[in-house]
Amino acid sequence: MKFPKVTVILVTGALLYVLWEQYQAPSEPVEASRFENLRANPVERSVVVDYVIEQAPALCQQTTGEAAGTDAHAGCVQQSESRTSPCRRTMYDQFPEIIASDRVFRDLSISMMNCLMPRSGVIDPAS
Repeated sequence: MKFPKVTVILVTGALLYVLWEQYQAPSEPVEASRFENLRANPVERSVVVDYVIEQAPALCQQTTGEAAGTDAHAGCVQQSESRTSPCRRTMYDQFPEIIASDRVFRDLSISMMNCLMPRSGVIDPAS
């Protein structure tokens, strides 16, 4: 049997990449003010998606109407975390890589929020 050189090289490369990623400095958190003038200062789609994902706990608090630490809030956060990867893929397929207009930013943000925390079709008469 022949030694799988290509497989060893690919696995070694993947491990080196993972180690390199681990030792990179963490990125600075993005603030909402970053998205104020997109026409003059466009942003990458991944930055917007990451920003919305970071806002999930606060969005869950608004969605459930419950404070952090309650079962409803924890369930919402857990659901949004489990939906992060599929939602990210969906947004990457539907929106351009560079976001340079308020309209596209709004559509991407709302679509990502709806994907992370889908609301049922039931209308709440109290709201």
